Amino acid sequence: MNFFSSIGKSLAFAATGLAVGVVLVFYGGVIGLKIAEGLIVLLILSAYALRDRVSGFSEGNAGGADPGELTPIAREVLENLPDPLLLVETSGRVTFANRAMRALVGVDIERKHVSAVLRAPAVLEAVLRTAGTGAPASFEFSQHVPVVRHYRAYVWCTGQNPELTALLLHDLTAVKRAEEARADFIANASHELRTPLAAVSGFIDTLRGHAKDDEAAREKFLGIMSDEASRMRRLINDLLSLTRIELNEHVPPSGIADVAGIVRDAAAALAPLAEADKMTVTVDSAENIPAVTGDRDELIQLFQNLIQNAIKYGKAGGHVRVSIGVSPKSVPGRRSPLTMVSVAVCDDGEGIPREAIPRLTERFYRVDVKRSRERGGTGLGLAIVKHIVSRHQGRLQIESQPGEGSQFTVLLPAAAAKQPADAGVTELL
Repeated sequence: MNFFSSIGKSLAFAATGLAVGVVLVFYGGVIGLKIAEGLIVLLILSAYALRDRVSGFSEGNAGGADPGELTPIAREVLENLPDPLLLVETSGRVTFANRAMRALVGVDIERKHVSAVLRAPAVLEAVLRTAGTGAPASFEFSQHVPVVRHYRAYVWCTGQNPELTALLLHDLTAVKRAEEARADFIANASHELRTPLAAVSGFIDTLRGHAKDDEAAREKFLGIMSDEASRMRRLINDLLSLTRIELNEHVPPSGIADVAGIVRDAAAALAPLAEADKMTVTVDSAENIPAVTGDRDELIQLFQNLIQNAIKYGKAGGHVRVSIGVSPKSVPGRRSPLTMVSVAVCDDGEGIPREAIPRLTERFYRVDVKRSRERGGTGLGLAIVKHIVSRHQGRLQIESQPGEGSQFTVLLPAAAAKQPADAGVTELL
């Protein structure tokens, strides 16, 4: 009876810790997240307490068990934890990795040495040090491939079974991105909004003063004020869009998207803009273009931004060509090339100076500030493109020669090749 009572208490403690942690994350903001980190660790400890009790019961009834093996109920509890968890024996052999950890470092890692699994020196050093000394560790680290992600690592020996060392990774990327986005917004938005706000304020003062009875001046100033207000609205919309995309950049999309159909829809939506500038937009697509794993709304935004830029900065009365095809890409450790869907947007405008190309995807960077503002640009379009491509694990290539136009090419992995089975251990850690 005492045995089943202890199991019930452990399960109740684990469930309570998980529930409180979820509530704190959703309603407590950053402070709640920090408190929830501690509760997650307590949840892990409660799971191990349950494991030790079940193991003891099994040993008493089955003549003993391998101390490095998890009982079915403990394995199920740890397998479904939302945070990546790794168990390592004192010899350095990985004895267990839950579902979240396998999503980061790859499958079939149990029985391998930890040095063949982890690619972060600080984490590997902490695991081996704790395995040797028993001293727990907690620290933050970052990895930069394929996208920047931030973690807090917890390393400790597992209580009654010092032969196992546990590694828990808590993803802090959303928190870090929120902090960076807030700082960037304050620095950049205040600068970009200052000019239109000053113009609107100046015209209001003029209309209240000597021009209040001047109908011609009033119509002129109201038109300018409307343009400046529209510019501020576009800027705010682009900033909000960019912030949302950056916050989710580390989370790969899960939907299936038809790139050829998306590009045609984007081009059709921009047909009135092209007609106003007496330009033509054509879309040429190869046959049997594979689908990609992607977010349809974000991909439409991506290709609309590229086509709209080509219309804005192309030659008056010129032509924008969009080509869709398939191209292979070699991947280290993979026996066969990765299938990539390519979309190239070409214009026949003035081109871009070579020294400006590396900076095109920076926030608020403009090659020609005056022309960009006249054409309604916010300086954020290509930054949005870059982060959408990054979230979809693709590539952006820019080619241009002054006087010969520009070509922006997006390469996205085909859905069937998104998770290559023969690519080996990923570099996410």
